[in-house]
Amino acid sequence: MENQHNFDHSGVPCGILHIGVGNFHRAHQAFFINQLLSDPDQADWGICGVCLLPSDKNTFHNLTAQGLRYTLTVCGRDGQDEVHEVNSIKQLLWAVEQPEAVLDKIADPAIKIITLTITEGGYNLDKSTQSFIWDNDAVEHDLQRPSAPKTVFGFIAEGLRRRRANQAGGITILSCDNLQHNGEAAKQAFTTFIAEQDENLSTWVSDNVTFPNSMVDRITPTTTAQDVERLNKKSGVADKAPVYCEDFIQWVVEDNFIAGRPALERVGVEFTDNVEPFENMKLSLLNASHTLLSYPSMLKGYRKVDEAMQDDDVRAFIKKFMDEDITPHVPAPQGTDLEEYKQTLLERFGNKSVSDQVSRLCGDGLSKFPVYIVPNLKKMIAAGQDLTRVAILIAAYRHYLACLKDDSGSTYEINEPWLTQQDLDLIQNEDPLAFLAIPPFKHLNLTDNSEFSTLYTNYVDRIKREGMRNVLANQSTSY
Repeated sequence: MENQHNFDHSGVPCGILHIGVGNFHRAHQAFFINQLLSDPDQADWGICGVCLLPSDKNTFHNLTAQGLRYTLTVCGRDGQDEVHEVNSIKQLLWAVEQPEAVLDKIADPAIKIITLTITEGGYNLDKSTQSFIWDNDAVEHDLQRPSAPKTVFGFIAEGLRRRRANQAGGITILSCDNLQHNGEAAKQAFTTFIAEQDENLSTWVSDNVTFPNSMVDRITPTTTAQDVERLNKKSGVADKAPVYCEDFIQWVVEDNFIAGRPALERVGVEFTDNVEPFENMKLSLLNASHTLLSYPSMLKGYRKVDEAMQDDDVRAFIKKFMDEDITPHVPAPQGTDLEEYKQTLLERFGNKSVSDQVSRLCGDGLSKFPVYIVPNLKKMIAAGQDLTRVAILIAAYRHYLACLKDDSGSTYEINEPWLTQQDLDLIQNEDPLAFLAIPPFKHLNLTDNSEFSTLYTNYVDRIKREGMRNVLANQSTSY
């Protein structure tokens, strides 16, 4: 294990405010900034982190207790680890206890960029229509009480209102979440909310706020209590909030910053006029393949991704999906070898040192399917392609949600924060076609597609009767 010693960043001011200080942010954006801050002319780009949710309490207190520094263990595919001390987060606020401090920080002229990792579902956009969802108690509260916000939309709106009053100048809001056209999604969500709340502010935002698209990539598992002990033993540091991740990292950003930006190209970030080819490649191959392996792997009894990737049937299932189902719809970005990219993905998924949790990949499927699977499924249907693997995936997703037991009878917990009672009724309906009316699929009219509905209902029955292991084994032998 190699320890990476970094420059002392004490006294660095904050030029970036980041909402959503989870493991991914700390392994990705904060890591890039940490590398950059050692350049004297980039010393104004420290991060002010904002923990927005009550569930962020432990993160806030653990990081605060150790001066906001933490260790990041980068796990190589060759088995070699590097440990970095990251101290690019120079201030940390918890909105639950410090709402006024958060609002004033957004209005601070020194802050030039607001970055976001609030998850795919955090933008409060309808999964099918991409329209803003108004039927939300917290959103309604923020419309009625702008000065005492609860949601990210309310905090941003009130902070920008104060920024306008302070004459603090323009600002960039940069989404770092796994959404297609994530800058456009952020713009849709925030400008729609602001227009409803404050028409005058809406006009100011249109002239003073930019929303670049970006693509981010680095596998960063949840850190368990066992991981904390393991990582600290390796690093020799008593860290209450360590993070670990794979050795691959990528960040591609549309160069559209109204108030300036850090020179992140110096540390490997790629700036471009068009993020879409990179975004399409990553969402269609990495994220879609993660979703494809997640539910079948969970049902087969796997709980770690690297263990599932040692299963020849799972690996063949994913490779066939990448090569035959998705590659026809993924033009390679300039300078990218698509075959090499796919091979690297298989290696990354199988990285034993990262050992990502299958349960993490299964979480919030309602938000992931519309982003990772549905866009290419539409293209596959239009092109008359074989729908077998997607049919297996959706049948596995139904079984995962409905049965809560894997092939061996072991139970698992699901994490689906957006499920409604109506969704639950459709999941438990004895007619498997009813499941196709849940939000990710209802606008696809899959029940009218005889090829898909036949495949899907067949696999629903086979998974129930034979188990996921036999279904994938039979697929593997046909490859």
